[in-house]
Amino acid sequence: MSTTPTTTAQRTRRRGELSRAGTLGSHGVLIVASLIALFPIAWLVFLSLGPDSDDYLHPAGIWKKMTFDNYSFVLQHTGFFDWLKSSLIVSLGTTVIGVTIAASTGYAVSRMRFPGYRKFMWVLLVTQMFPIAVLIVPMYQILADLQLIDSYLGLILVYCSTAVPYCAWLLKGYFDTIPFEIDEAGRVDGLNPFGTFLRLILPLAKPGLAVAAFYSFLTAFGEVAFASTFMLSDTKYTFAVGLQTFVSEHDAQRNLMAATAVLIAIPVAAFFYLVQKNLVTGLTAGGTKG
Repeated sequence: MSTTPTTTAQRTRRRGELSRAGTLGSHGVLIVASLIALFPIAWLVFLSLGPDSDDYLHPAGIWKKMTFDNYSFVLQHTGFFDWLKSSLIVSLGTTVIGVTIAASTGYAVSRMRFPGYRKFMWVLLVTQMFPIAVLIVPMYQILADLQLIDSYLGLILVYCSTAVPYCAWLLKGYFDTIPFEIDEAGRVDGLNPFGTFLRLILPLAKPGLAVAAFYSFLTAFGEVAFASTFMLSDTKYTFAVGLQTFVSEHDAQRNLMAATAVLIAIPVAAFFYLVQKNLVTGLTAGGTKG
């Protein structure tokens, strides 16, 4: 029995196309990886429904006594909303100031050739190599001299010192992918370098800016060491520091910690939702051109 051309075409796989077994295997690997990634989150949510602080020792018993009392206690009897306000002020402030400085720095190094511009980028990278323990004491002294201890602005500036170097590297790589002809067109239209940057380049760099904003937000939102050292007032604690109040020398209210951690994830998830459309593009485009 002869094989028709149509049947032959159906049986021939295109280059790069996986077989059925390969497709099933890749999907299986992705499903397992997804379950591994989601398990800690699901486990945290499950523990947050246990009413007792030691339920984590015998989690099977949580099924019979699940309750949302932990969430109502956290919202009504702790400084949750003060922590939320402080975290949002510090995180959004770090994002706005940090991305603004990083974008202008990355654009200047990408487009302008001044003495030492390559060394300047390496200096930014070197600043990321110092451990936090080494930086806390000098930063505390600087903030004390500026009277910025226990202030949102002081903590924002500290976080910018961490976020700006990486974001500048990231955005410099992204700006390199934008054709120089756009800058030339701006000059032909009478725009100065700042006008070209603001009106032409930034709208094209939204994916890179989204990645930089997300990184800056997470850097400030989840940091503990600087926040616990520089913020002294209970009402100015960020979420990361507020979680520590559930743990004392003789007691650890892990059920309340789990409930608070679940609530903390909501602002981060909301911010991720706002920038998710540009994240993948921004993460990949910056590495296509050095």
